[in-house]
Amino acid sequence: MTDNSKAYIDLHTHSNASDGTLPPRQVVRLAKERGLKALALTDHDTIDGLAQAVAAGQELGVEVIPGVEISARHVNGSMHILGYFLDYASQDLAQRLAVLKQARKDRNPQIIAKLNALGLPITMEQVARLSGGGQIGRPHIARALYESGQVRSIQEAFDIYLGNNGLAYVSKFRFPPEEAIGMIRNAGGLAVLAHPFTLGRHTAESLRPLLQELMALGLAGLECYYPEHSPDQEELYLSLARNLGLLITGGSDFHGDNKPEISLGRVNCQAHLTYDLVVALKARWERETAGRG
Repeated sequence: MTDNSKAYIDLHTHSNASDGTLPPRQVVRLAKERGLKALALTDHDTIDGLAQAVAAGQELGVEVIPGVEISARHVNGSMHILGYFLDYASQDLAQRLAVLKQARKDRNPQIIAKLNALGLPITMEQVARLSGGGQIGRPHIARALYESGQVRSIQEAFDIYLGNNGLAYVSKFRFPPEEAIGMIRNAGGLAVLAHPFTLGRHTAESLRPLLQELMALGLAGLECYYPEHSPDQEELYLSLARNLGLLITGGSDFHGDNKPEISLGRVNCQAHLTYDLVVALKARWERETAGRG
């Protein structure tokens, strides 16, 4: 019997249904070309691309895990909750996510107005053309700045203008963590905390209490393997996950051309992104699903 436990996977990817540049089908096709056994599509605040991705996975022989990435409210940092094994036909989930889509839609003109006031002449029409018909977000605004020659890179656009401390940053509505986790669980999914370095808590003493609070709300896992984690951060997150009984996950945060430094199946932590992570996720999901039933 073939041992697939070390076959490569990716549990954090984006398509043009949110702020990636490839359609969901093409993300799955690229995963197939790169030799990935399983892929989770985790678009920001939307499940619109999941049906297409799952269908492509069935056609191409890639196991597609239907997912989402939800922005949650957090003081002095950024919190994102990943959801896996979602019922992507859930009307309740779609309605709740529509609130976040509208918040993003409302914010974009405010960002562009700030950029215009700073002397950077871009328009919503320019940005919309770059979205490919999906949700418009900051990466599309960054690409418009880059392609019009007003910044030297997409990263520079975030560093100077669009990041949380940027000159044109505008905050948006986010659900509190209990609602974000509840939305995922109510749709039959597992909730995992994404890239914890963005929380602004860099020690075990500061991060452990937050993880325990989130676990009490239903958090099941922690994204320990991520391209931007330093070796020390990775070690910290792995230690906390093991000590607290959290599932260990990881992913690239692939966005296509909107994050050109991230190549699907080729990231610096890829050796750790193996199918045994999916096996553990599935086992927990099946137990929890049976318990909810």
